[in-house]
Amino acid sequence: MGLRLKFNLVLLVVFLLGLGISGTISYELLHRNAEEEVLRNAGVMMEAALSMRAYTVGQVRPNLRVSDEEFLPQSVPAFSAGEIMTLLRKKYPDYSYKEAALNPTNPRDRAVEWETDIVNSFRSNDKQPEISGTRMTPTGPSLYLARPFQIKDPACLACHTTADMAPASMVKIYGPNNGFGWKLNEVIGAQIVSVPMTLPIANADRAFYTFMGSLTAVFVVLFIILNVMLSLLIVRPITKLSEAADKISTGNTDIAEFPEKGKDEVSLLGRSFNRMRRSLEKAIALIDK
Repeated sequence: MGLRLKFNLVLLVVFLLGLGISGTISYELLHRNAEEEVLRNAGVMMEAALSMRAYTVGQVRPNLRVSDEEFLPQSVPAFSAGEIMTLLRKKYPDYSYKEAALNPTNPRDRAVEWETDIVNSFRSNDKQPEISGTRMTPTGPSLYLARPFQIKDPACLACHTTADMAPASMVKIYGPNNGFGWKLNEVIGAQIVSVPMTLPIANADRAFYTFMGSLTAVFVVLFIILNVMLSLLIVRPITKLSEAADKISTGNTDIAEFPEKGKDEVSLLGRSFNRMRRSLEKAIALIDK
């Protein structure tokens, strides 16, 4: 196995090892950043929904002229936030916001299976401020961010204790069987925002492949440069030294001097060979006498 081949094998092993380590680290980092970006987007959507709720309570409801015979769903914060997010979904269909409840007044807010698990998790541990995770959807992975929804205002119980206490106009719209029996400080549902991860992951993968391609291109260039330098500075001089030494070992001393210009190891080796050659010539001359 020649020196060049050994050098290239070592270089290839080092490159593959470095490529594997840097690839693993960069892949994890890029995908973690993508997930954090999606989580930030989900947080912005959650805060937007909360702001809509606050606006409805503080600005819309006090200015509505509602009679006892008429119930306006638009005065309900959850309905208002849900309607505005529904408009958002017309442009971004994969984004969603829902106030999922186990026993909602409006049937559209009833929690589905995976949402029920989140609500029950909050109910079993009402100290956890939020839950996040990923789930598969028909359009790809989606990240969700959920926060518990509790009854903290006693005034809300007027509509959700029993059907007899609730406004007759509300019962007329939604019926007497949904959205009752709520208790103060009880977790009755969860505010859940879902944000698609397909695009951020695709961007992360594209950045990863670009990085790995660039790293590979840099290695190829370095590989060529190092091989040229290896050939000029090491392989060729050593080959000449080896050929000359082989001739001397067979008794042929009629060759040129070993190259010894410079101060590197190859030049030092050439000077050593020249001294050995001169010593050998003197020894042969003494024997011939």
